[in-house]
Amino acid sequence: MAVDQELLEILACPICKEEVKLIPLTDQRRTVVRDKYREKFRGEEPVVEQGLQCVKCRRVYPVVSDIPVMLVDEAFDDA
Repeated sequence: MAVDQELLEILACPICKEEVKLIPLTDQRRTVVRDKYREKFRGEEPVVEQGLQCVKCRRVYPVVSDIPVMLVDEAFDDA
């Protein structure tokens, strides 16, 4: 399952309010995000493969188990 296209059309960067696009994350970034969310997914391994990148400020918000995490504190500057 992936992020729904209709949801992608309404999501926006919480900082600059611009649109976001789905991008693949590097192996290193996937590992960091997966390790961070592992405790929150009791009994199952979180799936981390993609992020949502703002077209203006370039911040990336992780997508964890098909859930976009659109929190400013969870964003990072590169994929």
